[in-house]
Amino acid sequence: MKKIYFITGNKGKVIEAKNKFSEIGIEVIQKNFGYPEIQTNSLEEVAIYGVKHIQNHFDKPFILEDAGLFIEQLNGFPGVYSAFVFYSIGCKGVLKLMENSKNRKATFRSVFAYGEQNKKQKIFVGESNGIITQKEKGNNGFGYDPIFIPNSETRTFAEMETGEKNIFSHRGKSLEKLIDFFKIQ
Repeated sequence: MKKIYFITGNKGKVIEAKNKFSEIGIEVIQKNFGYPEIQTNSLEEVAIYGVKHIQNHFDKPFILEDAGLFIEQLNGFPGVYSAFVFYSIGCKGVLKLMENSKNRKATFRSVFAYGEQNKKQKIFVGESNGIITQKEKGNNGFGYDPIFIPNSETRTFAEMETGEKNIFSHRGKSLEKLIDFFKIQ
Protein backbone atom coordinates (compact mmCIF):
# COMPACT_ATOMS: atom_id res chain seq x y z
CA MET A 1 0.00 0.00 0.00
CA LYS A 2 1.31 3.41 -0.94
CA LYS A 3 1.92 5.83 1.92
CA ILE A 4 1.70 9.59 2.10
CA TYR A 5 2.62 11.75 5.06
CA PHE A 6 0.28 14.48 6.25
CA ILE A 7 2.34 17.24 7.86
CA THR A 8 0.00 18.54 10.56
CA GLY A 9 -0.65 18.52 14.27
CA ASN A 10 -4.42 18.58 13.65
CA LYS A 11 -5.93 15.12 14.19
CA GLY A 12 -9.29 16.28 12.76
CA LYS A 13 -7.69 17.08 9.40
CA VAL A 14 -5.98 13.68 9.39
CA ILE A 15 -9.26 11.84 10.01
CA GLU A 16 -10.88 13.65 7.06
CA ALA A 17 -7.92 12.84 4.80
CA LYS A 18 -7.67 9.18 5.88
CA ASN A 19 -11.34 8.74 5.09
CA LYS A 20 -10.86 9.91 1.48
CA PHE A 21 -7.44 8.38 0.77
CA SER A 22 -8.56 4.94 1.98
CA GLU A 23 -10.97 4.89 -0.99
CA ILE A 24 -7.97 4.80 -3.38
CA GLY A 25 -5.72 2.53 -1.34
CA ILE A 26 -3.32 5.12 0.07
CA GLU A 27 -2.39 5.12 3.74
CA VAL A 28 -2.16 8.55 5.38
CA ILE A 29 0.40 8.87 8.17
CA GLN A 30 0.39 11.93 10.39
CA LYS A 31 3.76 13.62 10.77
CA ASN A 32 3.69 16.37 13.33
CA PHE A 33 6.54 18.71 12.72
CA GLY A 34 6.02 22.37 12.11
CA TYR A 35 6.99 24.58 9.25
CA PRO A 36 7.17 28.37 9.07
CA GLU A 37 3.96 30.10 8.01
CA ILE A 38 4.74 33.36 6.27
CA GLN A 39 2.58 36.42 6.87
CA THR A 40 0.63 37.03 3.67
CA ASN A 41 -2.98 37.37 2.54
CA SER A 42 -2.84 34.22 0.40
CA LEU A 43 -3.32 30.66 1.63
CA GLU A 44 -1.62 29.47 -1.55
CA GLU A 45 1.55 31.42 -0.72
CA VAL A 46 1.59 30.00 2.81
CA ALA A 47 1.22 26.44 1.46
CA ILE A 48 3.89 26.83 -1.23
CA TYR A 49 6.36 28.26 1.27
CA GLY A 50 5.60 25.40 3.65
CA VAL A 51 6.19 22.77 0.95
CA LYS A 52 9.52 24.30 -0.06
CA HIS A 53 10.66 24.31 3.57
CA ILE A 54 9.61 20.70 4.18
CA GLN A 55 11.21 19.49 0.94
CA ASN A 56 14.56 20.53 2.43
CA HIS A 57 14.01 18.44 5.58
CA PHE A 58 11.91 15.43 4.59
CA ASP A 59 12.48 12.86 1.83
CA LYS A 60 9.06 11.17 1.61
CA PRO A 61 5.95 12.24 -0.38
CA PHE A 62 3.80 14.49 1.78
CA ILE A 63 0.80 16.75 1.90
CA LEU A 64 0.01 19.77 3.99
CA GLU A 65 -3.10 21.89 4.20
CA ASP A 66 -3.81 25.46 5.12
CA ALA A 67 -7.32 26.76 5.56
CA GLY A 68 -9.04 29.92 6.58
CA LEU A 69 -12.43 31.37 7.36
CA PHE A 70 -13.04 34.56 5.38
CA ILE A 71 -15.95 36.60 6.80
CA GLU A 72 -17.40 39.19 4.42
CA GLN A 73 -18.56 41.64 7.13
CA LEU A 74 -15.04 41.61 8.62
CA ASN A 75 -13.30 42.26 5.28
CA GLY A 76 -12.09 38.67 5.04
CA PHE A 77 -10.89 38.41 8.64
CA PRO A 78 -9.68 36.10 10.12
CA GLY A 79 -8.56 34.64 6.74
CA VAL A 80 -4.96 33.40 6.79
CA TYR A 81 -4.84 34.21 10.52
CA SER A 82 -7.72 31.82 11.29
CA ALA A 83 -5.70 29.40 13.43
CA PHE A 84 -4.16 32.22 15.47
CA VAL A 85 -7.56 33.89 15.95
CA PHE A 86 -9.19 30.58 16.87
CA TYR A 87 -6.59 29.85 19.55
CA SER A 88 -6.75 33.46 20.78
CA ILE A 89 -10.48 34.20 20.92
CA GLY A 90 -12.17 31.05 19.62
CA CYS A 91 -15.64 30.73 18.16
CA LYS A 92 -17.10 32.81 20.99
CA GLY A 93 -14.78 35.69 20.12
CA VAL A 94 -15.71 35.58 16.44
CA LEU A 95 -19.40 35.52 17.36
CA LYS A 96 -18.79 38.55 19.58
CA LEU A 97 -17.19 40.39 16.65
CA MET A 98 -20.27 39.53 14.56
CA GLU A 99 -22.76 40.40 17.32
CA ASN A 100 -24.63 43.19 15.52
CA SER A 101 -23.87 42.14 11.94
CA LYS A 102 -26.70 41.51 9.54
CA ASN A 103 -24.29 40.32 6.83
CA ARG A 104 -23.17 36.88 8.03
CA LYS A 105 -21.76 35.58 4.72
CA ALA A 106 -18.49 33.70 4.98
CA THR A 107 -16.26 31.46 2.90
CA PHE A 108 -14.13 28.64 4.17
CA ARG A 109 -11.09 28.14 1.89
CA SER A 110 -8.71 25.20 1.90
CA VAL A 111 -5.44 24.72 0.08
CA PHE A 112 -3.86 21.27 -0.04
CA ALA A 113 -0.28 21.12 -1.22
CA TYR A 114 1.56 18.01 -2.33
CA GLY A 115 5.32 17.79 -2.25
CA GLU A 116 8.15 15.41 -2.98
CA GLN A 117 11.86 16.09 -2.84
CA ASN A 118 13.22 17.78 -5.98
CA LYS A 119 9.77 18.17 -7.57
CA LYS A 120 7.53 21.19 -8.07
CA GLN A 121 4.71 21.38 -5.56
CA LYS A 122 1.09 20.85 -6.61
CA ILE A 123 -1.72 23.01 -5.19
CA PHE A 124 -5.43 22.09 -4.84
CA VAL A 125 -8.00 24.70 -3.71
CA GLY A 126 -11.52 24.21 -2.36
CA GLU A 127 -14.15 26.62 -1.08
CA SER A 128 -17.39 26.38 0.85
CA ASN A 129 -19.70 29.38 1.01
CA GLY A 130 -22.14 29.82 3.85
CA ILE A 131 -23.02 31.89 6.88
CA ILE A 132 -21.84 32.44 10.42
CA THR A 133 -24.40 31.33 13.01
CA GLN A 134 -25.66 33.37 15.94
CA LYS A 135 -24.42 30.73 18.42
CA GLU A 136 -22.30 27.59 18.49
CA LYS A 137 -24.06 24.36 17.50
CA GLY A 138 -22.83 20.76 17.36
CA ASN A 139 -20.06 18.67 18.86
CA ASN A 140 -18.35 17.14 15.83
CA GLY A 141 -15.44 18.49 13.83
CA PHE A 142 -13.02 21.11 15.06
CA GLY A 143 -12.12 24.78 14.79
CA TYR A 144 -14.89 27.01 13.47
CA ASP A 145 -17.16 24.07 12.57
CA PRO A 146 -19.73 24.95 15.30
CA ILE A 147 -20.38 28.43 13.82
CA PHE A 148 -20.41 27.77 10.05
CA ILE A 149 -23.45 26.61 8.05
CA PRO A 150 -22.70 25.85 4.39
CA ASN A 151 -25.09 27.09 1.69
CA SER A 152 -28.07 24.80 1.05
CA GLU A 153 -27.79 23.32 4.56
CA THR A 154 -29.44 24.06 7.90
CA ARG A 155 -26.78 22.44 10.09
CA THR A 156 -23.30 23.58 11.05
CA PHE A 157 -20.28 21.49 10.10
CA ALA A 158 -20.11 20.47 13.77
CA GLU A 159 -23.60 18.95 13.51
CA MET A 160 -22.51 16.70 10.62
CA GLU A 161 -20.63 13.42 10.55
CA THR A 162 -17.26 13.47 8.73
CA GLY A 163 -18.64 11.92 5.55
CA GLU A 164 -21.47 14.45 5.36
CA LYS A 165 -19.17 17.35 6.09
CA ASN A 166 -16.79 16.27 3.31
CA ILE A 167 -19.60 16.72 0.76
CA PHE A 168 -19.93 20.42 1.61
CA SER A 169 -16.61 21.35 3.12
CA HIS A 170 -13.81 23.39 1.65
CA ARG A 171 -11.36 20.74 2.81
CA GLY A 172 -13.48 18.00 1.25
CA LYS A 173 -13.44 19.85 -2.07
CA SER A 174 -9.70 20.52 -2.13
CA LEU A 175 -9.08 16.97 -0.89
CA GLU A 176 -11.23 15.62 -3.74
CA LYS A 177 -9.04 17.49 -6.25
CA LEU A 178 -5.94 16.04 -4.56
CA ILE A 179 -7.46 12.53 -4.72
CA ASP A 180 -8.21 13.01 -8.44
CA PHE A 181 -4.54 13.94 -8.95
CA PHE A 182 -3.45 10.68 -7.28
CA LYS A 183 -5.91 8.63 -9.36
CA ILE A 184 -4.08 9.61 -12.55
CA GLN A 185 -0.57 9.07 -11.14
